[in-house]
Amino acid sequence: MSAELKTLRPAFVAVTALFLAWGFITAMIDPLIPAMRTLFSLSYAESMLTQFAFFTAYGLISLPAAALIASRGFITGIMVALGAMFLGCLLMLLATRMQRYAVVLAALFVIASGITVLQVAANPLAAALGGASRSHFRLVLSQAFNSLGTVLAPYLGALFMLHGGVFSGGTTQTAEMRAASFHNVDRSFLLIAALIAVLALGIHLSRGFMAAAVPAPARQRSVLPALRSRWAVFGAAAIFLYVGAEVSVGSMMINYLHQPAILGVTLERAGKLLSLYWLGAMVGRFAGSALLVRVSAAPVTFAAALAAAMLCGTVIGTSGGSGAVAALAIGLFNSVMFPTVFTLTLERSSAGAAATSGLLCMAIVGGAVLPPAVGLIADHAGLRAAFAVPAAAYLGLAGFAHLAWRSPPLRTGAAEPGPPHELGSA
Repeated sequence: MSAELKTLRPAFVAVTALFLAWGFITAMIDPLIPAMRTLFSLSYAESMLTQFAFFTAYGLISLPAAALIASRGFITGIMVALGAMFLGCLLMLLATRMQRYAVVLAALFVIASGITVLQVAANPLAAALGGASRSHFRLVLSQAFNSLGTVLAPYLGALFMLHGGVFSGGTTQTAEMRAASFHNVDRSFLLIAALIAVLALGIHLSRGFMAAAVPAPARQRSVLPALRSRWAVFGAAAIFLYVGAEVSVGSMMINYLHQPAILGVTLERAGKLLSLYWLGAMVGRFAGSALLVRVSAAPVTFAAALAAAMLCGTVIGTSGGSGAVAALAIGLFNSVMFPTVFTLTLERSSAGAAATSGLLCMAIVGGAVLPPAVGLIADHAGLRAAFAVPAAAYLGLAGFAHLAWRSPPLRTGAAEPGPPHELGSA
């Protein structure tokens, strides 16, 4: 093993651990939605404000995150991100003590702000820690561990937040039952805070070899160059649609499976079944990381997006077990879409990787925009009809993938995080 590989491999492992952590935290919001809906007597649209608060951070914080990383480096950016996430968990404890939904939303925004910085740093790092020819493979592999976090979180979140208290089966909520359920939310976010603290300690202790392996970020403090690249804009639109669709489906799933016409299970059981949705994404990413060594990313993305759209159509048109299976199976086809859209865009964008990555991470704000629309449709037409929103988003993703399939990249592999070559407009 070469000295360079000995340095790159532990750095890649450390970055992949960050993917796992933010996957766990992001998926913990899914069981939080029915918990908040019950505790605060919210409509579907009001409960989806949890996702609005969480994913709005991507639109507001991505630019400052890119500037921070450009001026202070990837490792400092990662440490700042973990600190913000830890602070947000402490704020969530305050929110449960006060029993104020507005403070819950504020805490989620702070946590998501840290995750935004983490994403701006970690996605191009995973692509860059090795040869350019395997950048798709590395990013999909890291995303597979991100999916491991999303598999564990709904099960544990449902076990903690949707068990006992107001979810014990009674028809009325007493003060003691509400207090018990808020305490269960506390335990969930204390677990997250502990995970973040361990990660921060690990990154701090490994700063030496991380600094030797991590490339210097581009001195790019603005996404304006990315806005001048049509491929960066196309990629941002695709990320907007993908994240909006993925978050919408995950956010609806527990209440959807809970319906008597679908499975009629308890909210706790539905929350545990949600892990199957994210398990499909994890299995798909491990399989996809192997597939993408042999097949180019664009046709894989095109096929996955079409399959996801068809499954959404099945959910709209059926009920019972077949509808439940179709909804849960969407996760399998979600698996490769984010990392392949990210790298397809990086290798076609004429802007630098830092600017392009910043714009792509801003586009994750789709997770704030589409779920409230889904909630409004669910309130007026039912949860099955609300699957029309992610169905349309997946069709848009298929269009992006088809266009990328027909358009050769400007560079081989994903762009490195350093200053790009001047390649003209896309």
